[in-house]
Amino acid sequence: MPTIPKFLQSRPYGLQWRASPWFITLGLNVLSPGITTDFLIYSLIIPVMPFHLQQLGFSEISTLVGYLLFAYSGGLALSTPIFAWYSERRNSRKGTLMFSLLALAASQVLLMESREYGIMAIARVFQGISASVVWTAGLALVCDTVPEKKVGRYLGLAMSGLPLGQLIGPPVGGALFDRFGIRGPCIFGVIVIAVDLIGRLLLIERWEALFWGFDPAASVDDSFDRSSTLPNYTEPQYGTFSAEASIPDEEGRQDSYTFDSEEIDYINPPFDRKIGTHEALTVNLQRDHISFIRVIKELCMSSRAVAAMVNSFVYGILYSFQEPTLPVHLQRTWRLTSSQVGYVYIAAALPAVLSPSLAGWFADYTGTEWATFVCLLLAIPCWIAVTIPANLSFFVIAFAFENLCTAAYVAPVTTELALVSRRIPGVGYAHAYGAFNFAVGIGASLGPVIGGEIFQRFSQGWTILNFVAVAVIIATSLVVALYTGESPLAKRLRRGGKVPTSKFIHGAQYVGE
Repeated sequence: MPTIPKFLQSRPYGLQWRASPWFITLGLNVLSPGITTDFLIYSLIIPVMPFHLQQLGFSEISTLVGYLLFAYSGGLALSTPIFAWYSERRNSRKGTLMFSLLALAASQVLLMESREYGIMAIARVFQGISASVVWTAGLALVCDTVPEKKVGRYLGLAMSGLPLGQLIGPPVGGALFDRFGIRGPCIFGVIVIAVDLIGRLLLIERWEALFWGFDPAASVDDSFDRSSTLPNYTEPQYGTFSAEASIPDEEGRQDSYTFDSEEIDYINPPFDRKIGTHEALTVNLQRDHISFIRVIKELCMSSRAVAAMVNSFVYGILYSFQEPTLPVHLQRTWRLTSSQVGYVYIAAALPAVLSPSLAGWFADYTGTEWATFVCLLLAIPCWIAVTIPANLSFFVIAFAFENLCTAAYVAPVTTELALVSRRIPGVGYAHAYGAFNFAVGIGASLGPVIGGEIFQRFSQGWTILNFVAVAVIIATSLVVALYTGESPLAKRLRRGGKVPTSKFIHGAQYVGE
């Protein structure tokens, strides 16, 4: 009989709520895998670094800030293949997520103590490495836990951590910098990391919950029943255990699992020493172990997957394009300080906190093609409006709507990747989000550098860079119309607006022709 690991020899306290989709998803938003933590610490220094570099005597500030953002995105892009591969090789995603905290803490210490530009860049690389784990293992953890038909709304809820981090980070960073210098926001970041550690220790992954006879995905619909969730479960006689069983997904396919890093099948639940029986279920959590290069190759063979990668790349450009230039633009135009720049971010990020959740729900209800296209379409007038030379109030309102659309855009994109990955043999969720991370990292590497250079080189740099973004959005909208979703919008137009069939499965995914 196989040896049961120590951490599975006693039922975890609070199993059902610690493994529930709500806790996992809100944890990804607020605590455990830390999208909010990642983006909060990322955005802490956005209103701070231009002023910090000025204090240190540097010139061409927007260009230098752009390259610091490039260092972050470069670290994210380069480390993503490693962690995507590693996360799919290991059964547990929690250990990988814990490692990201060490890289994030190291980034804060380096940034706090460094006065050399090169060391600051290294600190940002470490932060990018941490983010690559959150955006691969973290998003994969949500998809592991929730049923496919509701993946959009749960990913949208998790993605609300992006604007939430942006809502908290810049104003807190600006205020702490004005009072304590660069050490203020960095120490605050370390405190947030410590809180994040608690959430990561609390979460229980689905494979461990299945070991104890609880399926978190079934609990989403409040229809959990042990016999129906684990259909091959039987109450064995004394001293016996079932050798093998499997869990069908919603399409009737059999998911397989192994419970340990050494690929040994374990018994579920462990031996009850008081009763002397084995309530057993061996569930094979084994995943296909393929290289990241092969994942990219498999994704590139699907036009739908390529479109999702293009959207990921564009998202990376959009959310980073203005970052090195916005504080300088606000300082030049309205003479704002770092604290006042932070307040602008508050006003802009507040409406965007709920938009990913709404976009995720919309993607589940109508399909990812509509949700993605609408988000891009609504973003165009917002990017144009921020170039209008009006008063500060008008700018803040326009910037808020721009953030709302950009934050909403990522929810249907990540949902599309989750749906695509389930239909490509050998591609797991961590693989798909590794590809997403890689594409976003490349876009976010180019965005601040190009934006910073345009702003620095042209007298009307702010207007030019925003109209470049509008051109990118229009081109991406065409890609979305042609290739995104089970039934792309362009294909519907050729059919006279009719969808292939009226039957909906798994979040408005159409079947049949």
